[in-house]
Amino acid sequence: MYNILICDDEPDIVSALKIYLASDGYGIYEAYNGREAIEMMQKTEIHLVLMDIMMPEMDGVETLYHIRQKQGNYFKNIPVIALTANAISGAREMFLSEGFADFVAKPIELSVLERVLRRYIPEDKIIKVEEYETAKK
Repeated sequence: MYNILICDDEPDIVSALKIYLASDGYGIYEAYNGREAIEMMQKTEIHLVLMDIMMPEMDGVETLYHIRQKQGNYFKNIPVIALTANAISGAREMFLSEGFADFVAKPIELSVLERVLRRYIPEDKIIKVEEYETAKK
């Protein structure tokens, strides 16, 4: 199973993303701040992270910095996608320069999220809705 970690301090956003992504058959994990995200990544095989930028305790940029400082290719290479309401001109370049794989603006448009996820989820791990529905039966 392909596991996605959603890290956002807004429970409504986490819940909505969880429902959407779980309906596609992915394993969904949640964290509500950077510390929880790092802890989850240390104990669970996560394949991709959706990370809010503005969070209390440790923001998304600081959390990504701590992730990348950990030993091993897993922490160095895992795709971390920024989620932000601050989608100003040049935001994508700014987030890429910070080490994020990509970013999705809030409010999240599902078609944009889907397009971004398809860039990072390996083709053999992309679950088509029809396949998921058949597998559930």
